[in-house]
Amino acid sequence: MLQTPPRDINGTVDCAVKLKLLSSRAVTVCLWCLPCPVSTTMNMLCRVGQIRRCAASLSQTISQVSAARQKHTLPDLTYDYGALEPHISAEIMQLHHSKHHATYVNNLNVTEEKYQEALAKGDVTTQVALQPALKFNGGGHINHTIFWTNLSPNGGGEPQGELMEAIKRDFGSFQKMKEKMSAATVAVQGSGWGWLGYDKESGRLRIAACANQDPLQGTTGQWKTTQTTNEYRPPLYIYAPHPTPPTVSS
Repeated sequence: MLQTPPRDINGTVDCAVKLKLLSSRAVTVCLWCLPCPVSTTMNMLCRVGQIRRCAASLSQTISQVSAARQKHTLPDLTYDYGALEPHISAEIMQLHHSKHHATYVNNLNVTEEKYQEALAKGDVTTQVALQPALKFNGGGHINHTIFWTNLSPNGGGEPQGELMEAIKRDFGSFQKMKEKMSAATVAVQGSGWGWLGYDKESGRLRIAACANQDPLQGTTGQWKTTQTTNEYRPPLYIYAPHPTPPTVSS
């Protein structure tokens, strides 16, 4: 005859009773199917552990997919390297695009991967240490991407429409704007950028100069890019085939 183990008022079989029943050959019921605070807690812990492992695996997979989708790439130019001569030589364009800009893109991807790893580990020291590399390579990628779209073999002349009206309002004339922008750009020591930007707070166009690869919005906070000029001083041997170096005013 099957013995029914005694239960408490809540219908739970005590662990001590289970152990006692284990020594009785007359008991054929599966004791682990009986509710028990210890076994129930163990089962819950196992399930929680499984959920955590699944969540961690899913999070890692999502991070890998997200990282793969967000890889930065070198943008293609809509014109040939030599299309801007004699203002900018083909050698300078190729060096800037295929070497310098490509290096910024590659280093930015590597730095972002390291930053994500540090973020996942809660390594604040490494996160802080990576900030200069993020700024330099991220700025180099942003600035050059904008710069290529500002150039055109069919460009030149004065702008039209609302932009021209804003230039006249804020600088007096297009020529005065060019002179002011050129002066600000060539005053940068070493490499840097001259910007014609839109100040959202004042609603006016303004000129700024940023050193190295500092981006305009990251430096000013409120400005949006309208036009940019790159101030770069390459080795003299690059200019050898072209006696007239590119100038900011071009």
